Amino acid sequence: MSAVITLLTDFGTADGYVAEMKGVLLRLAPGAVVVDATHDVAPGDIAAGAFLLGRTWPAFPVGTVHLAVVDPGVGTARRALAVDAGGHRFVGPDNGLLSRPLEAPNAKAVSLATPPGASPTFHGRDLFAPAAARLALGAALRDLGPAVPDPVRLARPPLVREGVDIVGVVVHVDRFGTLITNIPGARVAADAVVRIGPYDLELKTTFGDVAAGDPVAIVGSGGTVEIAVRDARADVTLGATRGAAVRAAAAAAEEG
Repeated sequence: MSAVITLLTDFGTADGYVAEMKGVLLRLAPGAVVVDATHDVAPGDIAAGAFLLGRTWPAFPVGTVHLAVVDPGVGTARRALAVDAGGHRFVGPDNGLLSRPLEAPNAKAVSLATPPGASPTFHGRDLFAPAAARLALGAALRDLGPAVPDPVRLARPPLVREGVDIVGVVVHVDRFGTLITNIPGARVAADAVVRIGPYDLELKTTFGDVAAGDPVAIVGSGGTVEIAVRDARADVTLGATRGAAVRAAAAAAEEG
């Protein structure tokens, strides 16, 4: 079976940076299947990259190598990591981008040395891609560098119980303007009213349960509460973005 390598970056597709990385991967690991997770992370938005990596990597088969580069500190003293977690391998900067896989039980991280001659502004091509190729070819994590006991992890967004409500925050805004929260749908009452700012929204099943232009709260495909506006952008219509507080009535199972 061919090795699978996913790519997640903030490089966009207007320039040739992604192609250069793919060229290195395919030259060093011929036959690898290279999958684009996304290259549309906002430039330097580590939190968004960490969310998207955390959302996508579990969908892939065990043994997949995930190469993630959102690296505003490229060329500085920040470490470069390779990580083994949940049967998957990850390569990227030690800036919190790999936070979610690092939360997996028994996750291990090692530090990667910068190769001689590597460009100080393009570690994606010259450092991370070669390391990902080595892992795809079967190299052991320990062969890539010394262990790192204290990799950088982003703090989990707040999620608390307040009286009969669960209070969380918007953790991501997708390309449709949907506000994705960290409130698990399983913890929310089926008939809950979801509040964001001055808006109280009944929990529905899907976008089509409301009229065009109306806001709606649903449990999205990622299993958490999401807030959308049918045929429009919720972030613009509701004036909310990442970090906005959201509350919803807790399910009966949460009582007591």
